[in-house]
Amino acid sequence: MESSTGLALDRASTTASYGRGLFFVGTAAVAWGTGGAVATVLYRTSGLGPLAVSFWRLVCGILMLYGLRALTRDRTPVRPRHALVLGVGLAIYQTAYYGSIAYAGLAVGTVVTLGACPVVIALAARVVLGEALTVARAAYIGAALAGLVPLVGSAGTAGENPLLGAAFGVLSAAGYAVVTIYSRRTGGDLSSVTAAAFVVAALCVAPLAAWEGLLPAASAVAVTGAWLLYLGAVPTALAYRLFFAGVTAVPATVTAVVTLLEPVAGVLIAVGLLGERLTALAAAGAGLMLAAVAGLSRR
Repeated sequence: MESSTGLALDRASTTASYGRGLFFVGTAAVAWGTGGAVATVLYRTSGLGPLAVSFWRLVCGILMLYGLRALTRDRTPVRPRHALVLGVGLAIYQTAYYGSIAYAGLAVGTVVTLGACPVVIALAARVVLGEALTVARAAYIGAALAGLVPLVGSAGTAGENPLLGAAFGVLSAAGYAVVTIYSRRTGGDLSSVTAAAFVVAALCVAPLAAWEGLLPAASAVAVTGAWLLYLGAVPTALAYRLFFAGVTAVPATVTAVVTLLEPVAGVLIAVGLLGERLTALAAAGAGLMLAAVAGLSRR
């Protein structure tokens, strides 16, 4: 009787941990979606390019996270290997994604990058972590990708070099897979290493951002600073702390699909706040993606 009670408690604890992990990862994805809308505003008004925005976003996130550690007197030791692997993975993910957009266009670059992520992660999780790719999971991944194409694809046309852009998109997905698989494999809460990982990522991005141009237009310094502070606080510091806290409790394949809430949130914000139009096909795509996320969220 005691053993069955203990087993029931273990299952309840595991389910609660899984649910909490899903909530953290899903909230992080929605926060990333708000970051896309803010970045769009910055590209239009600040004179900064995508690499510079990424760099300043990381810098603001670093300052906020280390400030939080100082205020809370957090002395949790940080393993340099964790910071190095996660930081390099984040740098590859972000810079290659921007390269994909630059060469393939926003719509194609986003579809290729976000579409490749679940596939690359599912294969890597099978090889590295031994996670089973069931028929149901494969079907949900397919449904999410089917919804992603009309959701994002209605936003524009291909760029000047779609093949090179697609290659950058796959590279970006590989960087994201490194972050997800490594986080899952460690099996512990990595939220304390977030700031150090950002330092590594910022050092990787800095040369490219400097080449692109780090200073905003003189007439937009104050507004640009405010938007960058938001990017550093919500889609960066908060979102990645939540992601690293939740990813170890959720299978990597499920994580990859749940984070597709990012483009859904981004599109809804663009429609509600930026005045962009949502077509019926894009709305159907968003609904299909949400259904896939809901299906995968059931344990």
